Amino acid sequence: MKAFTYILSIIAIIFVAFNLTQIDYSTPFGEDSIVAVITVVAGLCAILLLTIVRLSKSIEKTIKKKR
Repeated sequence: MKAFTYILSIIAIIFVAFNLTQIDYSTPFGEDSIVAVITVVAGLCAILLLTIVRLSKSIEKTIKKKR
């Protein structure tokens, strides 16, 4: 599970980095770059969620270890 979340995090980082290059910064919410902005936000949300999953698994392991 740990390796899977790291792989997905790396893929999300690649998506974010690629789409940051696709944004037209003079009009970021314009017709051409709105999809890139949405994808960047979605990628950042995915990274956040995967980090939460990793932390919750580590907390669960610590609690089981103390019992």
